[in-house]
Amino acid sequence: MKNNKLIPISNVFGLDRGTAIDRVYIEDFLKNNSSEIKGVTLEIAEDTYSKEFGSEIVRYEILHNNNENPNATIVGDLTNISSLPKDDIDCFICTQTLNFIYDFQKAILGIHHILKPKGIVLATVAGLSQISRYDMDRWGDYWRFTDLSIKLAFENVFGKGNVEVNYYGNVFAAKSFLDGLSAEELTKEELFYKDKDYQILITIKATKNA
Repeated sequence: MKNNKLIPISNVFGLDRGTAIDRVYIEDFLKNNSSEIKGVTLEIAEDTYSKEFGSEIVRYEILHNNNENPNATIVGDLTNISSLPKDDIDCFICTQTLNFIYDFQKAILGIHHILKPKGIVLATVAGLSQISRYDMDRWGDYWRFTDLSIKLAFENVFGKGNVEVNYYGNVFAAKSFLDGLSAEELTKEELFYKDKDYQILITIKATKNA
């Protein structure tokens, strides 16, 4: 019999117990930037967040890398700009995606390529997190970031002064997230107290030069 201390309470990010802790952070970030979610919007695989947080939407676009998604309006690969439309998107919501792309720096070039001048990407990446076994077994789970590493990666493409980076997390929330507790099992203070040395989720708001 295994020592219970050696296995998590949940190995699916707490989704079997409630809302994943990182999901609360993602939605708080998008809510705080909802005024940017307008015009022609883009998401990966679905358009849930554009519809939930956006306003004055002109067109919803959905990006997928193959034809298996019937809802996809753009079939392309962020690491291959020749497969992407150019200067087409006002707001690209790109949550928890770059961790699963080996050549994430090339994917940032793809994000820049697809945005209109003055277009904005609202992106999130994982910092402290377990491996996503679902993704690892299908296409790979490659990276964990810090606010510094992802800021420099985006500034290399978007330029200094065009990238805003922030984070969510603290030691208690990080331990809870790794153990598979849900957001509902923590208080608001326990969730939203910030400690820069325990970054669970990192947020990026980058604007393409006119």
